[in-house]
Amino acid sequence: ILALLLCATAAAAWWTLGQNEDSRTSVSETARVIRRDFSSSVLATGTVKPQVGAEVRVGARISGKVERLYANIGDYVRKGQVIAELEKADLQAAVAREQAGVKVAEAKVVDAEARLKLAELEYRRQLNLIKKDFTSQQAVDKALKEKKSARAGVHLTNRQLDAARAALKEVQVKLSYATITASISGVIASVSTQEGETVAAGLNAPTFVTIIALKRLQVDAYVDEVDIGKIQTGQECIFTADAFPAREFNGKVVAIYPKAVIQENVVNYDVVVEITDPYDGLLRPEMTASVTISLAKREQVLAVPAKAVKRERGRNIVYIQSETGPEPRQVTIGWKDGQWIEVAAGLQEGQVILLAKPDAGE
Repeated sequence: ILALLLCATAAAAWWTLGQNEDSRTSVSETARVIRRDFSSSVLATGTVKPQVGAEVRVGARISGKVERLYANIGDYVRKGQVIAELEKADLQAAVAREQAGVKVAEAKVVDAEARLKLAELEYRRQLNLIKKDFTSQQAVDKALKEKKSARAGVHLTNRQLDAARAALKEVQVKLSYATITASISGVIASVSTQEGETVAAGLNAPTFVTIIALKRLQVDAYVDEVDIGKIQTGQECIFTADAFPAREFNGKVVAIYPKAVIQENVVNYDVVVEITDPYDGLLRPEMTASVTISLAKREQVLAVPAKAVKRERGRNIVYIQSETGPEPRQVTIGWKDGQWIEVAAGLQEGQVILLAKPDAGE
């Protein structure tokens, strides 16, 4: 009997302590309405991309066999550096032929100018002779005709020289197409041909290599259509790449694409983020990025923990602690910042609120 009494006493003491502990826990699950600064943001998933003009496909504008290929994947090349060369013996022969044509045309011009000079001298001589009646008018007319013909010959040979020089320039340009050079400075991302292959140039130039300027990257963040109205150029943002999850990079919104990107019936808009932090050697194209775009900042607004706001019958309700017990209060909410939510109306600073909905019996 004594043992039973001791067990009953211990159980009663344990139950009483538990009730007191529950009471203290219930009382402790409260918070006060305070003022704090709010900074709203928009979250988006993005991809590291080359900027416009930072990824270039280099190819040949003429057909021919690849004689030398100097590029390999991962090599750094400078603008103007030779990447590949096509066979060009036929083009070099064409250049030599046109150079000879230019020299022939130049000689014809010299000859025509000499004929014109002689014709002008003969015409002046005939004019002097006719004044003294030592020649006939027919001879004067013939000299004038020879002079005009010689002048026309000079004009014709000059045009022939221009045509020869234009033909030479054309074959020289074609010869330059046989030497493929880098149009930008960057890293070779892919090689699409090999030495000895014959390439055929059609409407599109066959691609030899793809060059990417790794110092000219950006982040394309895909923002949901619900949030795109909040985004403006110039807004600051931060992002992390999956390859470097512990490192944050700063950026700035520089453009918003007007056309939507629709994937699996989800409408997103491409927001271009300029990377303002150094990233050389870290970021690479097609890396996945988690972007946080900072919106406007609001200072010293009334705020409560977000879990204290309950949705009941289409209204936002907060339970406040009063002398008569928990009392529901309808509130108007505003921005949300992490675990806190702004209260635009319905509460006053310093009021005590419950974090959990009270039981029906309380």
